[in-house]
Amino acid sequence: MTENNQKKLNFFVVTDTYTACGIIEGFVDIPEGVDEDHAHIQAWQHLIDTGLVWQLQGRYGRIAQDLIARGTCTPKKS
Repeated sequence: MTENNQKKLNFFVVTDTYTACGIIEGFVDIPEGVDEDHAHIQAWQHLIDTGLVWQLQGRYGRIAQDLIARGTCTPKKS
């Protein structure tokens, strides 16, 4: 039997506001095998894509603006 050293693809996507905020704030566990940085980026991107990031506490908007400026996240598509 040969050992497969390839990384498994992980298609983790945040699809709701509760999960997005929970990952960002730390009260929702990141699923086993999902990279923590990837989960946080997905959470922020979800809030940006839904536009909710601009309705939450000011720090959310400031962090989102920084993530967009750095190219980590993308602006909401029109």
